[in-house]
Amino acid sequence: MKVARILLLVAVFSLQAAVVSAENARINIVSPADNERVERGEEYQLVYEVTPGPGGDHFHVWVDGQRGPGIHDAKGAYTLPKFSTVGEHDVTIKVVDKGHIPTGPQKSIKLNAQ
Repeated sequence: MKVARILLLVAVFSLQAAVVSAENARINIVSPADNERVERGEEYQLVYEVTPGPGGDHFHVWVDGQRGPGIHDAKGAYTLPKFSTVGEHDVTIKVVDKGHIPTGPQKSIKLNAQ
C-alpha cells in the first residue's frame, strides 16, 4: 500500500511540474499579424519573443508543416520562406527540448498569400 501511495505522489508531482513548465513558457508573435495578407513571392520577417520555460531548450518555426532550423535567440526575427502559392499558410512556433521533442508551448498564425 505504501508503494502505491508513493507512486501516486510521484505521478501527481510530475504532472504538476509539467503544468508549471507550460505556464512559465511564453510565445509572442509580434509580426506579422494573424490572418495578415502577404504577397506571394515576397520575403517576410517573423518577429518573435519566446520564453521557453523549464524543459524548453530552443524552438522551431514550422511553415505549412515543414520544420525550420532550431532557434535559441529569445527575441529576434526569422526570415519566412517565400510563399509560392496563393492561399492560406500556417506558421507555428513550437518550443522543444534538447532532443527536439515539443515541450507543449506553441503559437500559430495564418497568413493569406495573394
